[in-house]
Amino acid sequence: MLRVNRVINQTRASISTLQHLLNHEQKLFPFPPQHFARKSSNRFFDIYKVIHPRKSSNCFFDIYKFGSKTEIEKERARLADELNRGYFQDMSELKQHGGKIAIANKILIPAMAARKFPAVDVIYSDGRKLKLPVIFNGNGGDADKLAVPKASLVCLSFRANSQGMVDSWSKPFYETFSESKNVQIYEVSFIDSWLLCLNPIKRLLLRFMRKSIDGEKDILQKHIVYSFGDHYYFRKELKILNLLTGYIFLLDKFGRVRWQGFGLAKQEELSSLLSCTTLLLEEK
Repeated sequence: MLRVNRVINQTRASISTLQHLLNHEQKLFPFPPQHFARKSSNRFFDIYKVIHPRKSSNCFFDIYKFGSKTEIEKERARLADELNRGYFQDMSELKQHGGKIAIANKILIPAMAARKFPAVDVIYSDGRKLKLPVIFNGNGGDADKLAVPKASLVCLSFRANSQGMVDSWSKPFYETFSESKNVQIYEVSFIDSWLLCLNPIKRLLLRFMRKSIDGEKDILQKHIVYSFGDHYYFRKELKILNLLTGYIFLLDKFGRVRWQGFGLAKQEELSSLLSCTTLLLEEK
């Protein structure tokens, strides 16, 4: 949300400044704050080209030559995407369906039709790092291949309010498969605020998180992890739009999505998840 607000504010300021400069035929260009310079510069040029395409084509030709056309197109598409979606739209949808943006799968997705879960770097509260999903082909980093589970429940939370939704899935799931060594649970909290991603603040935050779970039972198969930074393209791959709801994925040992759920768990959806997990464990 903070990121989207910054983009909107910078865009409005850029449009206003450009119109003012054009009226006075000035040749000066405003520069964004230094820590946003790289990303804001492309957005600045894109907005200018939309307003005055003919004038901007020559004015910025030399500047564009220094950048990648592919990256420019990606940044332009991202800008349009972020401006078309915001907190209020997420909140409006949440009020309508309570985070249940779609019905969970009723059956196990066939392996041949299942898509791969995109790789994401996560960190434990004690500083240990891991790449998800942990799979047999080596994408699990330094993870011991013998410890790769046959089934992994990956629960994604982008905002604090969705933690209750995640718990509605993970707790019954853990109670059912707590004795199984072939099942693991990963609860991933995404933190995209640039302030919280700064190393000193990130370390303090992780230290606080570690103290909050020190008193809990050490469960090897349940992993509470965090992912810091920009997750736009990760969300894009999974078609995640609403950041106020929880997303639940059941993965096989090859990192394929074999089942998916959203929002608060319903009893029939829980039954589907548990039965699909059992079937997954029986696969060879």
